Amino acid sequence: MLLQDLRQTWELDSVFPGGSESKELLAEIKWAEEEVKVLAQKIDKFTFSNESFVNLISEMQAFSERLSTTGSFVGCLIAQDVKDKKAMALRGRLESVYASFSNVGSALDKQLMEISEDTWKDVVSMQEFKDIAFTLNERRMQAKEKLGISEESLINDLAVDGYHAWSTLYDLVVGRINIKVEIDGKEEELSVGQAENKYSNPDRKIRKDTFEKFVEAWDNEGEFCAASLNHIAGFRNEIYKHRGWKETLKEPLAINRMKEETLTAMWDAISSQKDIFVKYLNRKAELLGLEKLSWYDVDAPLSSANSKMSYDESAQFIVEHFRSLAPKMADFSEKAFLKGWIEAEDRAGKRPGGFCTGFPTKKETRIFMTFSGTPSNVSTLAHELGHAFHSDVLKELPYYATNYAMNVAETASTFAEMIVADAAVTNAKTKEEKIALLEDKAQRSVAFFMNIHARFLFETRMYEERKNGQLSVERLCELMEEAQKEAFNGALVEYHPYFWASKLHFYITDVPFYNFPYTFGYLFSAGIYAKAKEEGPSFEEKYIALLQDTGKMEVEELAQKHLGIDITKQDFWLKGIELAAADVEEFLELTQH
Repeated sequence: MLLQDLRQTWELDSVFPGGSESKELLAEIKWAEEEVKVLAQKIDKFTFSNESFVNLISEMQAFSERLSTTGSFVGCLIAQDVKDKKAMALRGRLESVYASFSNVGSALDKQLMEISEDTWKDVVSMQEFKDIAFTLNERRMQAKEKLGISEESLINDLAVDGYHAWSTLYDLVVGRINIKVEIDGKEEELSVGQAENKYSNPDRKIRKDTFEKFVEAWDNEGEFCAASLNHIAGFRNEIYKHRGWKETLKEPLAINRMKEETLTAMWDAISSQKDIFVKYLNRKAELLGLEKLSWYDVDAPLSSANSKMSYDESAQFIVEHFRSLAPKMADFSEKAFLKGWIEAEDRAGKRPGGFCTGFPTKKETRIFMTFSGTPSNVSTLAHELGHAFHSDVLKELPYYATNYAMNVAETASTFAEMIVADAAVTNAKTKEEKIALLEDKAQRSVAFFMNIHARFLFETRMYEERKNGQLSVERLCELMEEAQKEAFNGALVEYHPYFWASKLHFYITDVPFYNFPYTFGYLFSAGIYAKAKEEGPSFEEKYIALLQDTGKMEVEELAQKHLGIDITKQDFWLKGIELAAADVEEFLELTQH
């Protein structure tokens, strides 16, 4: 099917008509505010029996689905228009519901802990819990490591106007930033997301001017951002201290259902293999006529020829290449484009970045990004479609079985990216086109192995320092630049000291350390992709089976069951890095003088 004249704004009215003015949305929020009280009372009066427990878990999952749908919808409203004050107010109401529901969850966890070990084993082996036994066991185990119910409830309540409020302040700061840049003799006013897209502009003057204005804008907001980041980190550190958790990474690792040995093995493998990626960065500098790259040159195209692709062309390109290895993912993506599930329009007032979000009650997803036709945009589009497909193959499972960790979420998205990128290289018609496509792949390896490594190093060190007091704007800039120099092996001449301020991920309060899962997903998907190439389209059923297990086990077990590998050892990670390095080797060979 030819994909053309596609809409670039998403369709949301089928979820709740009328945006932030929606009567149905307001009614659903009001229902949630009342229902969460009903659930609290039910758990408070709960008397255990197999039947009553099955009913309670069923009600908890049903409420979670509805609240998740409502929260996703309001998130979409704010993302499409960061100045939508009504949507921001609705999010404030929902934050209170989330806090109350967290308290309900804490009360449920208390009930789980009070069930005897023998009874518990019988309960989780019931047919009704076949798909969610892992989640229930996980909840029971994690509850034992937390404070008492009254303390955990107090934390949840205080987080609304404390912890989460600092994240909201960051959104307000982003919304008011406008970056004025002169392009082709005309002054343009850019949002943060639009400005970041300019780092892919072939004109170095535009990249440099945008970067300087970008840094200046964040410098002006530095005190606000530093306050937000200090209080987010301080809040987390205090909670960890009171729970008796000595390691800052304890929660992020638990959320990602992975062992510390796995994370250490991954970063150690990457650190030992960075030389080839430094060679790539040096060659790119040479090709751009520079001694060394600056931060704003890393994503620059090597030529302006064919560097842009229309939205319709990108859609066609992605679906066709998906079809070669994953026909079901191709069919799903085609549906997403045709049904208008993607917000891609390049306009001011949008939130920066890209994401995929789900509406579980509708069994649908939506994708958000700002599309300006760059190769990076095409990759982002494929990436988010990978997320959406992951959600789609889980849509018939119980809600608790669909809560997969972020690291395996990033596996599905980067697997989708790899299909598109590799097929494009294979089908390149000219040497120049092949060089450009290989360079795009190398760029993404640098992002996962160096940029994200810098984020991880910065955040780890920042949390440690924060235990001894607040960090100044200047100190945060120092830590950021030190982390970037280390992660990039000194390959750049100029870094981005205010990256800590501008990067949304540092301010997300729902998920701490929103960085290493991306690199995990990239390398884990490389192993999956290698198997898919060996077996062809028939592998997709095995791939779907792996995705359907992502909410049911820890990642080490997932890898052993579906790939037969031990990811606590460096060997697996080194093989994935080798695949990325092979692309760089080919790029270096093709660009030799």
